[in-house]
Amino acid sequence: MSRLMVDMIVTLDGYASGEGWPGWWGLEGPEYLAWLQQEAEKRYTILLGANTYRLMSGMSEQGAGGGEGFSEDESASLTALAAVPKVVFSSSLTAPLRWPNSELVAGDAVEAVRQMKQTHPGPLSTLGSLSLCRSLVAAGLVDRFRLVVFPLITGRTGSERIYDGYPDVALEMVDSRTFDGRLQLLEYVPRVIDHPPLSGGR
Repeated sequence: MSRLMVDMIVTLDGYASGEGWPGWWGLEGPEYLAWLQQEAEKRYTILLGANTYRLMSGMSEQGAGGGEGFSEDESASLTALAAVPKVVFSSSLTAPLRWPNSELVAGDAVEAVRQMKQTHPGPLSTLGSLSLCRSLVAAGLVDRFRLVVFPLITGRTGSERIYDGYPDVALEMVDSRTFDGRLQLLEYVPRVIDHPPLSGGR
């Protein structure tokens, strides 16, 4: 059975991006970027939705072409994603997908991932795709919930609130580390909670 990891980057106040901010909020460093490249070599199959597919495939193409605005390390990290197997859940995209090693699934994502966990030979990981991640957590399909927390509060400019619409989830920490003296990785085993302890099950 394959293990599924939800993998996200987030500000301290729980936003996935912010108006006027660059990728990684401009706070990525060489240690973090090297780790990203190492993770890309671990043979994960990446799960993503249409919006994240459009964004990341475009960034990967720009990185491979030496596009402006990317450092050498950023370009290497983005380019490496082209070689990673990807499953894209979308009813709006059409096959064949332009980004290499991308498979399109138009049906129900939760049921497709449930089946993949039973039959897929390797580990699975999400990339962005907030609504997909929310659905997979709520369905109890996620084995690991991993965050990289960036030291920033974007209360005025933040967008894409990560946890809106989530069920209550208990988190057991299984790993943590710091990148470049400022980014904090936190990895948990998640467990969806039916009701808070003091509610008495009502």
